[in-house]
This record gives sequence, structure tokens and C-alpha cells, in this order.
Amino acid sequence: MTRSKVAVVRTNAEQVIEDYRRLLKLINYKSILDFHQDTILKLNLSWTKYFPACSSQPWQVEGVVKTLVEDSFPREKLLPVENKTVVTNPIKGARNNLWMPVLEKYGLGFTSLTDVEWVVYQFKEKLLKLDQIFPEGIEIPKMYVGRQIIHLPTIKTHGHSTTTGAVKNSFGGLLKEVRHYAHKYMHEVLVDLMIMQKELHPKILAVMDGTVAGDGAGPRTMTPHGKNLILASADSVAIDAVAARLMGFDPLSIPYLRMCHERGLGVADPNEIEILGEDISEINFHFQTKKSLVIWGDQMLRKGPLRFLEKIALHSPLVVWAPAASNFYHDVLWYPTVGKSIIRKFSTTEWGRLFEKYKSGRA
Repeated sequence: MTRSKVAVVRTNAEQVIEDYRRLLKLINYKSILDFHQDTILKLNLSWTKYFPACSSQPWQVEGVVKTLVEDSFPREKLLPVENKTVVTNPIKGARNNLWMPVLEKYGLGFTSLTDVEWVVYQFKEKLLKLDQIFPEGIEIPKMYVGRQIIHLPTIKTHGHSTTTGAVKNSFGGLLKEVRHYAHKYMHEVLVDLMIMQKELHPKILAVMDGTVAGDGAGPRTMTPHGKNLILASADSVAIDAVAARLMGFDPLSIPYLRMCHERGLGVADPNEIEILGEDISEINFHFQTKKSLVIWGDQMLRKGPLRFLEKIALHSPLVVWAPAASNFYHDVLWYPTVGKSIIRKFSTTEWGRLFEKYKSGRA
């Protein structure tokens, strides 16, 4: 397998926008993207509320969009999107995470994937699990077919998949809000999503924010750490592998990365990845994946001792209890107490101060 390239740049809050330009130039993004093609800008929303490292950062969005627009990428061909889950609202999330003012500044709109046409798509290559999970057919946004895509994930852990990044960012775009059905077979589903993307998108670029990285019970209830790194690659598997390595994990020990590597869907072996820019050979965040109460309960019902209740609890009209319980735990219990305390500490950091500048319109 040929060596994949991942660009890594060290940055700070004062020069992060220009450093995103430097990052994209380092990965030679103009050789990856076709400026004449419609391009989906797939944002990452893990929480409707803002929480550090949880969702695409406003400076991440601006760094990428500003570079594209200034390099004469046609605005009308740049399509920022995000989907909803049973516990997130993409329109409110775009406002709370301050994407909207950035997109408006550069003359771009925002599309919730709930408002576009979805079609059943017959994939040519055999999938591992998704065709069994959705035997009636896999619905995808019609606008995804044949368009190139830019993913904007962050570096963080995840209770279902150990780490999350560019590969899992497609989970929120290619599957409808009932995608939680796929939690039981998360790693196999992430492999399926790479298979699907290879067929749907002529070009893929991932630009990952690690200015603030999330440790612990991701993708929401994490401890954010300022790490001042940003990454880019045309290989979603490789950039996730590098992010995993930075966090302190062996990429090939993570099932979805190993399976993607074995199937030639990308490169997960660090020895086969060329790092451009920053020397990261000695960096180890020493992160540990934990499970929030919600993810722990979900796994008890899907794969644990309570799995005899899975059908009635998660695949029947009674399923409404699950998102209600998740919202109660995250938004009513955790965020106003533990979360607010973490955000107060974050607000004293350079990235917290930058977020406040975006919030006040001074960025």
C-alpha cells in the first residue's frame, strides 16, 4: 500500500486562521479538490450546545472557508451541511457553535440535511452491516451523489468507537437520525461508511482541529485540553490513525481503523503514513476513552446483560424514552453543573478567549 500523507501544523489562537491556510497549502489541497465541482463542507455537531472540542470550532470553519474563498473557490459551489440526531438540532447547533456568523461573513449559507431529498442508494460493493441494519434500503442525501466532500472533525475520544474523527464524521451525513440503530456494530458500520464514501465522492479531504482536544467520555462529556495542533489529509483513515496516535492509542488496535486498513480503504499503520510539517514522533496526550452514563446504558441494552430488552426499548414506539433520557442527563444534569465548571476554566485559556471574541463579533 502506498504511503498516505497527513499534514500537521502547530498553531496558537493569534495565528490559527493563517495556520489553516498553511496547513492546506502543506497538504497541497488544490491537487486534491476540483475547484469546478460542487463541494460538501460536512461540519461536525456532537452537541447542540457549545462545548470545547465537541464540535467543529468556529476558527476551524473560518480557516478552511477563508482559504477556499480567497483562493477563488466559487462560493456557490461550497455547500456547508450538517444533519440532526435524535438529540441534536443542526440549526440551533450552527448558531450556538458560531458557525452561522462565519458562514455569513463569507457569503455562504447552511443546509440542514433534514431539509434535503433522501434516496435509497444501491451500493455496488458488499457492506459489512448497514444493509442488514436497514434491509429496506440505505437512504442517503441525494445531494451527496457525485460531489466531493470536506470533513471538519475534531480530535476527541468516543465511548462507542474509542476515537472519532474524519471517518465517523460521515456517520452524521450518510445516515438518517435513526443511525443510533448502528451503535451495536459501530466499528463495522464505520468501515461500511468508508466503502460508501469511496463510491459516492470523487474527492475527499479531511481537515481536523486539535487546537482543543477532548479526553474521556466523548463525544460530549469530555475534559478539553489545549493541544494547539491542526491536521489535514486526503486519507480519512490515515488522519484518524494519526489523531489516535497523538491521543496515545495504537491505531491498529482500534477495530474500525484496522479493518479499513486491511480492506485497502485507507492507511492506519503509522509506519506507512508520511507526516508533513510538525514532528509529532514524541507527542502522546495519554488520553483514555471512557463511557458516559448514556453510552454505558446504550451498550447495556444493545450488547450487555440488558440486551433482551433491546427490541422493546430501542426499536419500538417506546424508544422516545431514550433521547428524552439523554437530553435530561446531558442538558439538564451534566451541562449546567460539571459542564459549566469546565467551560469556566476553558474561558481563561487562549482558545476560550478566542471563542468569546467570535461570540462578540470581534474575532
